[in-house]
Amino acid sequence: MYRCLVAMPHRSDDQVQVPSVSVVIAAKNEAQSIEQRISNLLEFDFSKDHFEIIVVSDGSTDDTLEKVLAVASRNDCKNGSIKIKGYGYSRSQGKPTALNLGVSKAVGEVIVFTDARQVFSRDTISKLCRNFSDSTIGAVSGELIFLKDGTSSIQAQMGAYWNYEKWIRRLESETGSVIGVTGAVYAIRRKLYEPLPASTILDDVLTPMNIAMQGYRIMFESEARAYDHISENISREWTRKVRTLAGNWQLLSLRPSLLIPWKNRLIWRFFWHKIARLLVPFFLPILLVSSVLQDSIFFTAVTISQLVFYAVALVAWQSKSLRKLPLVGLIYFFCVLNAAALTGFFVWITGRCEKVWQPSVKR
Repeated sequence: MYRCLVAMPHRSDDQVQVPSVSVVIAAKNEAQSIEQRISNLLEFDFSKDHFEIIVVSDGSTDDTLEKVLAVASRNDCKNGSIKIKGYGYSRSQGKPTALNLGVSKAVGEVIVFTDARQVFSRDTISKLCRNFSDSTIGAVSGELIFLKDGTSSIQAQMGAYWNYEKWIRRLESETGSVIGVTGAVYAIRRKLYEPLPASTILDDVLTPMNIAMQGYRIMFESEARAYDHISENISREWTRKVRTLAGNWQLLSLRPSLLIPWKNRLIWRFFWHKIARLLVPFFLPILLVSSVLQDSIFFTAVTISQLVFYAVALVAWQSKSLRKLPLVGLIYFFCVLNAAALTGFFVWITGRCEKVWQPSVKR
């Protein structure tokens, strides 16, 4: 039974208490940031009996694990300190294996997942956990906020894309259940966790969908915030998007029952949110060809509009200065995302969804 959970929304935050929590971080070559990340998590006002931090080093070739153990040793010397646990192995086995190990070592009733590079607000974890007062909720996604530091060349485009994604998640949450969570900040009931296949790319989609298929809801909590930086340029974002979109296709291989209506009650949301967008690059050329074949002024205009659209994207590909124009930048970004979706499909269909993952990008 969960103890001291928040009750109804009308109660103030000073009446809120949370269940026992284990924060799990899968890290690879994060020696530069892991101490700062742990320090951020230690700012939360939890008693040592209700909170722990677990870091699993997935074959790091730097001293990530050593730094975690050093912080844990220093912290253990303090009275009433929060327990910090560090685990690791020499050969990289992938993020899913690290997460499975971290959860197996956790004792908290709630598992909070995050990465090594983000920063939480002081009340992020309590905001996540208050939702578990509702016994029908099995997982809660927080909100990732991108910091605007002026160093990213795709800041406006990524901002627009991410705001659209969060708008969808809010609507899904308000009307039943979200499809997927934000990997940088989400929480689940530990008893509902199903070990991930070692090849899993999108743990932040498969884990909540596994929970949803057990009959629980997935919620979006906009007040539980994590902060991160936007990719520096389109090249970095391309790599990330190809991997993510290949991961969406991979879900169909890992959990075919996601497409079975009587097993997945969220099948229509899953299809329209995660799968339909993958089909767009296949339909765009069909749209162009079909409009070319039509004999009318209207479809001639439609054809010209499409050709101009792609011409703008092509010119923007060759000119970084043109990408700074808001409309041109959005057209270019749209085409890049769809090209990444098409590339992700071929990565998946050719069996190249690798289990080896990359650490966070250092800025």
